[in-house]
Amino acid sequence: MPGQEGISNAKLNWLRAAVLGANDGVVSVSSIIVGVAGATNNRGTIFTAGLAGLVAGAMSMAVGEYVSVSSQSDTEKAYIKAEKKRLAANPEEEFDELVDMYTTKGMSAKTAHLVATELTEHDVIKAHLEVEFGIDENDLNNPSQAALASMLSFTIGALVPLLAVLSTSGHISRLVVTAVAVLIALCITGYASATVGGASRRRAIIRVVLGGALAMVITYAIGRAFGTVIQ
Repeated sequence: MPGQEGISNAKLNWLRAAVLGANDGVVSVSSIIVGVAGATNNRGTIFTAGLAGLVAGAMSMAVGEYVSVSSQSDTEKAYIKAEKKRLAANPEEEFDELVDMYTTKGMSAKTAHLVATELTEHDVIKAHLEVEFGIDENDLNNPSQAALASMLSFTIGALVPLLAVLSTSGHISRLVVTAVAVLIALCITGYASATVGGASRRRAIIRVVLGGALAMVITYAIGRAFGTVIQ
């Protein structure tokens, strides 16, 4: 991917988690704030709802990311352990398997044997893990780092609509300022996510901005509808 040379898989996943966390923070909390604003003009109530959404969302992101990455990491460690056992028990058979895999990728039998030999002599476990599972023993995802990145980035994203609510006193101006601040923040997260993922920046920005705008419109409509009916 463009601009990602030299970035490890673990670091790349950490960056993705951070960008997605920020985007979720912006969309989730802005939707809560706008939805509550549709039901009441009380700034204290709106701010409290947004703050509760920030705390709940940040904790949820952290726990979810930790559990997800821990499960992935445990699976990868199990693969590594099993592969080491197979290499210790049947090194010749594993070598032949490595040669067959390179042959399947399009190498000639002679070249595949040469590559397998050189890689085995350099780092046998790394050679097998890379071809068989696409993982690196020294580049596994860290659950704690992923959880912290998600929690902090969600908090930073959520602060955008939360601070926007406090910046104005009028109800309409509060909604306008919040919407503008959120759309600008979404442009930034869309750009960042596309950069990290090597995708089209324009498409990513349009996607997240439209999604965020739709979420705010829907929650505002729900707040207006139910806020006046349920007392």
